[in-house]
Amino acid sequence: MRGGVAKPQQIDVSVVVIGAGFGGLTAAMMLRKERVTNFRIIERSQGVGGTWYNNRYPGAAVDVQSSCYSWAHHRYPWSRNYADQAQIVKYVEQVCTKEKLWNHLTLGVAVTETLWQEDRRQWRVTLSNGEVLEADIVISAVGLLSTPRYPNWPGYDDFKGPKLHSAAYDTSVELKGQRVAVVGAGSSAAQIVAAVAPIAGKLYVYQREPGWVVPKGDYDYSEEERQRLHALSDAEYRKRRWNDFRAVNKGMIFGQLYKPYSAFSKRRRKIAETYIAQTFKDRPDLKEAVTPKYAFAGKRTIVSSSYYPALLRDNVQLIPHGVTRLTETGVVDSTGVETPVDVLIMATGYDPANALKGLNIIGRSGKSLGEVWGDEPRAYFGITVPDFPNLFMMYGPSTHGGMIFTNHEAQARWAILAIREWRKGRRTFELKPGALKWYVKWLDHEASKTAWQETNSYFKNARGKIVTQWPWDAFAYAIMTRAFGRIAHRAK
Repeated sequence: MRGGVAKPQQIDVSVVVIGAGFGGLTAAMMLRKERVTNFRIIERSQGVGGTWYNNRYPGAAVDVQSSCYSWAHHRYPWSRNYADQAQIVKYVEQVCTKEKLWNHLTLGVAVTETLWQEDRRQWRVTLSNGEVLEADIVISAVGLLSTPRYPNWPGYDDFKGPKLHSAAYDTSVELKGQRVAVVGAGSSAAQIVAAVAPIAGKLYVYQREPGWVVPKGDYDYSEEERQRLHALSDAEYRKRRWNDFRAVNKGMIFGQLYKPYSAFSKRRRKIAETYIAQTFKDRPDLKEAVTPKYAFAGKRTIVSSSYYPALLRDNVQLIPHGVTRLTETGVVDSTGVETPVDVLIMATGYDPANALKGLNIIGRSGKSLGEVWGDEPRAYFGITVPDFPNLFMMYGPSTHGGMIFTNHEAQARWAILAIREWRKGRRTFELKPGALKWYVKWLDHEASKTAWQETNSYFKNARGKIVTQWPWDAFAYAIMTRAFGRIAHRAK
């Protein structure tokens, strides 16, 4: 000891992170950077990667450049400009090794209850294996897209063939030569159709409503390109990544992409319409069927260069109707026609309104988060809720869209802010009720200007409220969370 004065020992805050997807791992890395060592990451799946670990359906891949779907400080030798599911999982595993996160991970275990203890000012987290954890801070990183939406069709249990969901796919089911039905017309459905069409005996695509599609332009890097990318210095790589981010974010500034009458949205719609006209110039029936009747970006835009060509194959039939029921051997559409199929693949999306209900998060009032929300999940910038002290959400309500990595970093930053207050002796960090009311009012106003209002999608709850989407761009989200974070909370 020099100078005769010992530095006071820093009491380490205890943190539980729920989920080992990109959000949870971003939070974990920021905890380590903040010198927090007493944290656990609880993941119900048997591996890391979250959605990307579970979504193993044929053709699963990102729809933004690989450089944008990665952490700036962790490079990876991508083989394609748009990474596929397998590479994403390998990348995440590599990052866990480099960041020394494996010792903090508990895999194959779910959280069954998260209870706030007012007298202790701590969370009591109960796990499915019977273990109970005490945590000063809880970071929920289960996200919005983690609970699959299964249809409630009559006859669902009668169907004798394999029933697969894109979010819980069984890779052992053989599709080669089979009669396969894909139900859905979103991004996952488009990827599945493109991948399954070359091997299926017959492929039926059930489309209740088409989505807008723009060409992806994905390709494998040549060996020369790989070497050139590998040779980039870290500074050059970050600059390239930054330019890719700016290009993706450009159309989302102040929500231009989502506003049907903006110049940017009109240009993107023109690209989509031209793509339809060129691809289906000899098939006016398909051209009519795949052209949406709603404004561009009313639903999530599909980015694919292989979906439309797959629909032109002789063994593929687009059925522009919804499914009404199943029989033992087939699918019945809304016109009453039954089609015999061997395998059913449901690309029917997620149930974002119920994403966090399984965690049974019970706040100071004794009510669970599910009870407080009902079917309308709301959180301040998707991160915090009144009466739930020291609880932070990654990728929570109204944060879908934009650039996921900048959003995650902004969200985790609030947990870090609370930890710094905790270390000053202030044990609770909680949102002021008035802040949420102001925020929801602004959010609803911005959402009312968008094309989302025109469509039925997972963006909305049963009453038509937009509950998943962030209406502006990623840079605005980062700036606003910095500006309005501390002032909207009280620490004591």
